Amino acid sequence: MFQNFTTPSHPQDGPPRLAALRDALAAKGLDGVIVPRADLHQGEYVADCDARLAWLTGFTGSAGFCIALMGRAGLFVDGRYRVQARGQCADVFEIVPWPETRPADWLRAACPNGAVIGFDPWLHTPDEIDALERGLAASGVTLKRIANPVDPLWTERPAPPMGAVMAYPETLAGLSSRAKRGDAAQALVQNGQKATVLTQPDSICWLLNLRGADLPRVPVVQALAVLHDDGRVDLFTDAAKFHGTTLEDGVVLRPHEAFEPALRSLTGPVRVDRATVPFAVCDILSEAGVTVVPMQDPCLAPKARKTAAELDGARAAHLRDGAAMAEFLCWLDVQTQKMLTDPTHVVTEIDIVRHLEACRAATGSLRDISFDTIAGSGPNGAIVHYRVTEATNRRLSLGDLMLVDSGGQYLDGTTDITRTIAIGPVGTLEAQCFTRVLDGMIALSRAQFPRGVAGGHLDALARYPLWLAGLDYDHGTGHGVGAYLSVHEGPQRLSRISHVPLTEGMILSNEPGYYRAGAFGIRLENLVAVRKAQVPDGADPRDWLGFETLTLAPIDRRLIVTADLSAGARDWLDAYHARVRMSVSPLVTSKTRAWLEMACAPLAA
Repeated sequence: MFQNFTTPSHPQDGPPRLAALRDALAAKGLDGVIVPRADLHQGEYVADCDARLAWLTGFTGSAGFCIALMGRAGLFVDGRYRVQARGQCADVFEIVPWPETRPADWLRAACPNGAVIGFDPWLHTPDEIDALERGLAASGVTLKRIANPVDPLWTERPAPPMGAVMAYPETLAGLSSRAKRGDAAQALVQNGQKATVLTQPDSICWLLNLRGADLPRVPVVQALAVLHDDGRVDLFTDAAKFHGTTLEDGVVLRPHEAFEPALRSLTGPVRVDRATVPFAVCDILSEAGVTVVPMQDPCLAPKARKTAAELDGARAAHLRDGAAMAEFLCWLDVQTQKMLTDPTHVVTEIDIVRHLEACRAATGSLRDISFDTIAGSGPNGAIVHYRVTEATNRRLSLGDLMLVDSGGQYLDGTTDITRTIAIGPVGTLEAQCFTRVLDGMIALSRAQFPRGVAGGHLDALARYPLWLAGLDYDHGTGHGVGAYLSVHEGPQRLSRISHVPLTEGMILSNEPGYYRAGAFGIRLENLVAVRKAQVPDGADPRDWLGFETLTLAPIDRRLIVTADLSAGARDWLDAYHARVRMSVSPLVTSKTRAWLEMACAPLAA
């Protein structure tokens, strides 16, 4: 359950591996290859056996890709990971800011005389390849489907995962698999489709009320599926994973090697989500003469709209998790007091991670953490998705900001919370920035909006206090969250690029931040659920929505410049802290209960 802290790769491995890859490309007559962080399921998380990008470059972040040419190699990463990538990768890899730099533009500049670039069609979606080919039009750079060139070089490649599968209780799901399959099949019938291909493990697990153990932190089974218009499902994975677990009638378990023949035997039209299926799926269907209809995965929208049972489970999980967080925050406050009186007292980032994970485990209900805990002190906090290792482990110092982003996987819900904590007195700049981040989080928490509003409309509410000071952050403000599934779930987001309307039952994170490279990082995160809003008398006769805050944990009042918050923001925070104290106090030790009284006290006027 607990994460390890070994350094996952070494920068010195990159140059010889890149050289070997180039030799393999030359033998195939290729000028380059795209190596993504992806597997055939096209989800965010990959098993160790599919971590080809990490094997090649050393980069272990959750998003990115490498384009390796004969004389140049670009590692494309977004703003969350650039500091991390520079620390993990040898200088043979050029860190390319993405999406600001489009891969097509980079290839045009790097290959002015044209080139043939290989790609593995199982590791890219049709939308991705189509966009790249459009960007390369008339450039002389062409893309070619190839067998993966990394796999033959990876002599110590791990075996595929074989985690056990369990049935997920209908009392927690709120709907039977039969009902979900029936609804999804009806959507196919209404659109004149005979079947749909599902490749994302969380969609399949949601549809079939299953959970698995193939990926760390994400309770899914890696499988592929075909849903037919009568509700039948062909499920393709290893039968050994299902020892002791019985599938419902209408769900047939088949070996993985039967997937391609099954695709070729389908009668169209077949619905395919071009944003999530591998490119190879469309190739196979087209070769077999099967009509392909591009349309969104029919599980995405209903999976995002949590049932009443799933929302009740989320509330229970967050209450339990809030008690664990209170125990942890109380302990950390004690450590800070010891540091103030004893200069020899040592607390490290690894100590932080281990104690927080122990607090969650002590609930007796933790199945796993929901992602590797981010515990960045001082300058490490400015690395947005920092993961401490034995090599990077930093001792906390007085005056540090301690950023802790963590979560738990409980059978009844998935949690994700970030708190930034003062380790002794901190500077004025840090407090001012913290207050602006808090102001943005509160503004979003209080938002009321008419139906039809998307996350892209709301993202600026969280940024506005920072923008007033000329500050910003390079990540979205929030992501969707699953129900004992992935801590990152779509299609809903709180991001300027999201056009998905928010609707009741969706759970999202609310996590603005600010990061000053080499100095400190600040992020505050609560999970929220979309619900009907209680608007005042006289409101326009529209269908109004708002947010219910699920997360229950104190926010460090010592970092707040109270005068910089509006009266409305102060009232919201005082009410939130009163709710935290009332809800969590009965579940914690007497020592932590006394600490909560102090931590949740009203702000001074």
